[in-house]
Amino acid sequence: MKITRWFSVPALAASLLMGGAGLALADGETSKKEVASFGSLRTADVKAARADAEAWLKQAGKTDAATQKAFADLWDGEGAVMTKVTETICLGDPAAKKLLDEARNPKIAAPTEVPALIKDKKLPAFYRANLALAYGKALSSPGRRVYEEALEALESVKPEQVVDPGAYLFYRAVAEHGLMKRTEAVRTVVRMLDDVTDAPDRYKTVSLLMVLDMATWQEKDLGSIARKMDNIERRLDLSRGGPKTQKLQKDVIARLDELIKEKENQGQGQGQGNGGNCPNGGQPGPNNTTNPSRPQDDSYGGTGSGPGKVDPKKLEELASNWGKLPPKERAEAMAELTRGMPPRYRDVIEKYFKRLAESGN
Repeated sequence: MKITRWFSVPALAASLLMGGAGLALADGETSKKEVASFGSLRTADVKAARADAEAWLKQAGKTDAATQKAFADLWDGEGAVMTKVTETICLGDPAAKKLLDEARNPKIAAPTEVPALIKDKKLPAFYRANLALAYGKALSSPGRRVYEEALEALESVKPEQVVDPGAYLFYRAVAEHGLMKRTEAVRTVVRMLDDVTDAPDRYKTVSLLMVLDMATWQEKDLGSIARKMDNIERRLDLSRGGPKTQKLQKDVIARLDELIKEKENQGQGQGQGNGGNCPNGGQPGPNNTTNPSRPQDDSYGGTGSGPGKVDPKKLEELASNWGKLPPKERAEAMAELTRGMPPRYRDVIEKYFKRLAESGN
């Protein structure tokens, strides 16, 4: 079915922005800002974009016959407006071409800051805005996931300044979603859906999936831990094991410790009715041979079914020594650590500890 309007997405997105599903705006109801800007953005007309690109190319001093022929061949051929503008910028400025080639190449180290070409507001607006869009798109791609610099580059310009506002808002939402900026990402998605009249169906579909994903986010559940773990792994893949990554690691360890203590308290509460013995005061059966009087002190091993007591230092020790542990001890440690958690989170947590051990952080 062709997607022409995701009428449920703005309502769901507004619900997230306002703090809960019960606060969603009614279908067709929008905020004052959305009413004022609804349908005001669309992809630039090909002729107008070509004229702007040609004017910039001449301003850049590229008036030689070879460049002009390449420009004509580019714009007379097939392709999206954004692609043609990006190629024109590369044609007229070798520095911009080098910048984009590096941004697209996963074998090249991720940038640590937004380039001066994008931040310099003295440069022509047409050039700077559309270069920022192409740069943000390249860094937001699945093969790169350099969301920090992608978002900073896109935030330095406005959707009204680029030839493809739909692409600008989509890739900005991707970067915000990747950085777990839920409020900002939902707001960006809403604006794309409401303001861009010709946003491609693929942008709408992926945006819907992002909104539905963010609708399930909670601050301190296991899902939030998994998202932070993924973000930590992403940063380590980009060789960003500095203070920010270390803080995220400590946050994850602290939250895991809180969850373990919650499980421990729940286990103690369930045994208070009859002193921790069998239900109704009965005696342990022949197969019930494990009846500890207190929680296990160590997360390494143990066969008791009660929750183990694990502190942050023990979690850090487990993470740092994971690669040195024999398979049996790993299994026992993970069983203790993930006791009471849904099975699907075991692989996530184990992968996280493996990644920490491999990175040396």
